[in-house]
Amino acid sequence: MLLGLVTVVVLAATGVWNPFPAMWDWMDRSKPLADPEPVWQQRVGGTPRSVTIAGDTVIVEQRTRVEARSLATGTQLWERKADWAAVAGSDRAPVVAVGKLLDKGYEVLDPATGVVRRRDERAIAVWTYRNLLLDAYCVRPTDCTLRAWDPRGSAPLWSSFLPGVNSGVLADNPELLGTRRLGATRIDGGVAGPESVPPLLGFPVDDRVHVVDTATGRVLQNVEPGREERLAVVGGRLLRIAATSRDGTCQFVLTAVDPATGQQVWRRNGVNLRTADYAGCVQREDPQGARNVVIGVAPDGREAVLDAYDGRLLQVGAEGEKLLAVDDRYALVRSADKGSIIGRELSADRTGWTRPAGGKTGAALTPYAALIAEEKPSRLIAVEPRSGRELVVLRTSANALAVGPNGMIIGEGREIGYVRWGAGAAGVPPPDEGAVPAPDPGDTWRPPTGQGSCGPKNELCADGK
Repeated sequence: MLLGLVTVVVLAATGVWNPFPAMWDWMDRSKPLADPEPVWQQRVGGTPRSVTIAGDTVIVEQRTRVEARSLATGTQLWERKADWAAVAGSDRAPVVAVGKLLDKGYEVLDPATGVVRRRDERAIAVWTYRNLLLDAYCVRPTDCTLRAWDPRGSAPLWSSFLPGVNSGVLADNPELLGTRRLGATRIDGGVAGPESVPPLLGFPVDDRVHVVDTATGRVLQNVEPGREERLAVVGGRLLRIAATSRDGTCQFVLTAVDPATGQQVWRRNGVNLRTADYAGCVQREDPQGARNVVIGVAPDGREAVLDAYDGRLLQVGAEGEKLLAVDDRYALVRSADKGSIIGRELSADRTGWTRPAGGKTGAALTPYAALIAEEKPSRLIAVEPRSGRELVVLRTSANALAVGPNGMIIGEGREIGYVRWGAGAAGVPPPDEGAVPAPDPGDTWRPPTGQGSCGPKNELCADGK
């Protein structure tokens, strides 16, 4: 064996015969990420920090660079150095904002070509949405300006004064006072891509909350929370969450205020929004929820979904049921016996569909599909949120990274691949990849009250227009 190895080394060194490249290619060959196999599968330069479908491209953010790939073929379109990247804009007109940590400024790139559409040299924070891009710059720590841009625009839509920006590390999408989404194993937290901008945003500055109207830039409220309060801005309302330690437990009072008038709109007692850690009832977390809804736990332990705008109970779960995912249209619930997942439509408060699932199954909601991650066997499943009709069924241990109108990106390690709807799902024909994307079904944005509009839910207009 030693003589044979020496012979092979001599032949390789003299160029007569070198089997090592072929052996390495065989060892390094990528295995299919899923069964059925993706339309394409590519190995990217580093482990992705985020992946987003932006129109006809896929934006892959890595630790020190960002790259774009064709959604149709997976071919790399461009690559550049950047410490962070975030996608803004709709499916038809997306852009990519990129920048470097600890450096002011950012650039807005065309996702298909990488060409710089706009450059800024002052901003210290950027927030990206489907219909708006916000940035902030400061001439002094207590003198900052918040600006709103159309994602592809060249001039600000409005600007507003803020007495500071709680940006932490200079980068994209610093935390604001809103809601925490429910998470799921093997489903990336950013799988849904950018959301539409909420009607109001809450900026934490020096222990106070500045409530900004995203339609005009006007600061509607500048509020300091009470000693036992936590504030959150959800669904066009300022939520004041009070937690008081009494009789060995935390007692909660939830009050909603219209920031435009400062008047209390609704109030609920005894609903635990999971903001406190029970160490003296100190509230360190934002409430759980998404878009215009928050998740609460009633005194009897049942989970409920509340409309943050008017306080209505959109859904109250049965005893033992567990919410897995929610937005302001649907909820995915694990049954009390842990044997199935239930899809519910919040507007009608009814069960739309039920499918078998294990006790460790995770789920997430996106504008285009509800995702289900199963174990033993390991599978990723996408279904229509309303009907439960299967869009794709994959036998895979990969993660769901991004969802678009016609399919999703999955990945494991440095490997990513694109799966069209219809793979492994009977009776679902694959859509035309070249078709113009449909309008975003998840766009629920409305202007807030007090700005000459019909309100976030058209409640101020008699004819609903």
